[in-house]
Amino acid sequence: MTALDPVACGCFLLLAFVVAGTAQTAWFAAPASRRFAQPLDAGLTLRGRRLFGENKTRRGFVVMVPASAAAFALLAVLAGDPAALGLWPLSTPGYALAGAIAGFGFMAGELPNSFVKRQLDLAPGGASRRRLASACQFAVDRLDSGIGMLLALNAFVAVPGGSVAVVLIAGPFIHWTFSVLMFHLGLKPRPA
Repeated sequence: MTALDPVACGCFLLLAFVVAGTAQTAWFAAPASRRFAQPLDAGLTLRGRRLFGENKTRRGFVVMVPASAAAFALLAVLAGDPAALGLWPLSTPGYALAGAIAGFGFMAGELPNSFVKRQLDLAPGGASRRRLASACQFAVDRLDSGIGMLLALNAFVAVPGGSVAVVLIAGPFIHWTFSVLMFHLGLKPRPA
């Protein structure tokens, strides 16, 4: 068995989420996605504040989980023999399952951050007015989904430390690009 290549695994994850993120952006722009715009917190509050707010809805999970599953499976098929390239020695269905788990983790990873922002009275899509708090919020907004994805995926397959570094260094720039794109498409109130 070939050892896992941390850079190859990290690049695989980044590419898979570029594919899945493209599908998510297209889905959010489609009128059909609005049918799934029910807030995940169902309006529940804590201390008089929403748990996650209006922007965390079912429609993100509805597309990201299957899009990630499809992206992982597609990239595995295109790789031919993923294990020979230093990727995980999984079957195509195994890659699809890994992708679904990673996609769920990606979406779920945003929820603790949203919860904290709601409890701090930051409006959904809003930013702190304090410079340091705003900078911290910007960093966490770029990292939360990647961390969630890595934690979920690591429960299914071993994720090399080098792959974690690749994802957490390059991933925020890719995430920012998608945020800017969604802002320009009118899908987000600010490029955050």
